[in-house]
Amino acid sequence: MSEPVPVANADDVDPGTGIVVDVNGTSLAIFNIEGSFYAIDNTCKHRGGPLGEGDLDGELVTCPWHGWEYNVKTGACITNPSTCLKTYPIVLDGKKLKVEL
Repeated sequence: MSEPVPVANADDVDPGTGIVVDVNGTSLAIFNIEGSFYAIDNTCKHRGGPLGEGDLDGELVTCPWHGWEYNVKTGACITNPSTCLKTYPIVLDGKKLKVEL
């Protein structure tokens, strides 16, 4: 595992929302579910939509382009169970969110 990379402040991600960050050339979606943070690949497996811009409902994010749904904790695709997104561990260091690539 690599050294955790700072990506945002915890205050940058309101509960029930997500943001998009670029980490060393990798686009990630960071989500806040009731104060717990989760990171997944930002790119939808269907047509490449930006998941960090999608609507979050509980643990599920909906791609804003075509409606595919993913579990942000596991990366599992609800719409097409044969595919899955990579997830990344997040460390909360004070108010800093750090992602392990």
